[in-house]
Amino acid sequence: MALKSFRPLTPSLRFTQLNRPEEISTKRPERHLVESKSKTGGRNVYGRITSRRRGGGHKQNYRIIDFKRSKLDIKARVQAIEYDPNRTALLALIAYTDGEKQYILAPKGLKVGDVIYSAMKTDANDFRPGNSFPLSEIPPATLLHAVELVPGRGAQVARSAGVSVELVAVENGAAQLKMGSGEIRLVNAKCRATIGEVSNADHSKRKLGKAGRNRWLGKRPRVRGVAMNPVDHPNGGGQGKSKGGGGRQHLVSPWGQLAKGFPTRRRSKTSNSLIVTRVNGRPPRGKK
Repeated sequence: MALKSFRPLTPSLRFTQLNRPEEISTKRPERHLVESKSKTGGRNVYGRITSRRRGGGHKQNYRIIDFKRSKLDIKARVQAIEYDPNRTALLALIAYTDGEKQYILAPKGLKVGDVIYSAMKTDANDFRPGNSFPLSEIPPATLLHAVELVPGRGAQVARSAGVSVELVAVENGAAQLKMGSGEIRLVNAKCRATIGEVSNADHSKRKLGKAGRNRWLGKRPRVRGVAMNPVDHPNGGGQGKSKGGGGRQHLVSPWGQLAKGFPTRRRSKTSNSLIVTRVNGRPPRGKK
């Protein structure tokens, strides 16, 4: 069981549920696969806040992950399953037969000692979690993660904990992928994808228990607009929940952008032509 609950020795521990997968290694990460990472506190080069609610948090190092899986036809053995502070998914440390080590996203069910590989073609029915192939080589109805959008660019889709996409079909050099949101999108069939779902699905069930744990993650408090003064937010002001201000008007961002139900996707976006079915089940605008 990955979720750990505690005896209520303090008020914050009473409802705390933390995600503690048993397979996580306790050793230090590979030194040559780690880079230093500096924090910005949400400020730009002029020191002005450009991303609100960021600041503080524990020191973190960045793990260099192989999203391209370009080392072909060489088997690799999983040496450890590790925690990554920069993402919700777990990492797998793999060692190739030539001695090189890499980090990859750990799929669900991958264990220490398993052997995986990446290839352009396969004759055997070897579609096990962790193996990487082009979409044209993978049978339909397979669950995938770490999918490329452009051949050779590296994985961009389905990288968070517990997520996956389903390969619907491959026709005329294009693969149809069903996203977790229900959207069906076309992707070049030469793009690579990894078999299986991303690990650590229990991440979404955790309960931090106290505000301080959010501060450790680098998150500062979030103040509602309706609780502010009119000078600070369009939804601010009023005596409680009044008609003039304080929640009875349309909710907007501090800069006036509608926050509920307003479509923000540009109609001129080039990838609109690659969407077969939108999230709401309808065809894209302009298509029948």
